[in-house]
Amino acid sequence: MKCIIGLGNPGNKYEGTRHNIGFDIIDYIAKETNVTLDSNKFKAQFGKGTYQGEQFLLVKPQTFMNLSGEAIRPIIDYYKIDLSDCIVLYDDLDIDVGTIRLRQTGSAGGHNGIKSTIQHLGTKEFQRIRIGVGRPQNNIPIVKYVLQRFSEDEQPTMNKVIQHSSDACLSFIEGMKFSDVMSRYNGVVD
Repeated sequence: MKCIIGLGNPGNKYEGTRHNIGFDIIDYIAKETNVTLDSNKFKAQFGKGTYQGEQFLLVKPQTFMNLSGEAIRPIIDYYKIDLSDCIVLYDDLDIDVGTIRLRQTGSAGGHNGIKSTIQHLGTKEFQRIRIGVGRPQNNIPIVKYVLQRFSEDEQPTMNKVIQHSSDACLSFIEGMKFSDVMSRYNGVVD
């Protein structure tokens, strides 16, 4: 079974913010595959589905970003999912809006949700899709910036990014090797 995990913060006030792009992609995949995220266990909201004959889980940790690993580890353990069958989706300040980067491993890069995930999984060897949200301008503090919504100018680009990231995840669920998913989907989204 494949597992797609989107990082974000629970609650209406965080919906549509830069930090919640992982949740937005999970919601988009759920809609595309008719999956209802109706399970609330392990400090997460999740749902099970089948796509092209392959079973998968869509997961949104409900711990707040900095504690994401507390939700991810129990789900992976309970469903006995191999880390090679998982993708973690999250925002990245060091990547421009409109660009995604797929990686098979890596450090937390200052992202507290990934730091927590690495800590709870005991490894940094897991596949991820980093979604570019850009750096703040005009001396806006980072914490304030990531909790802002995308601008009107950015939103059409982010809609394409969400769809593109969803397509990457669905290709992976279907059985495409992650290295091939990387080759096909890495980079600037047109």
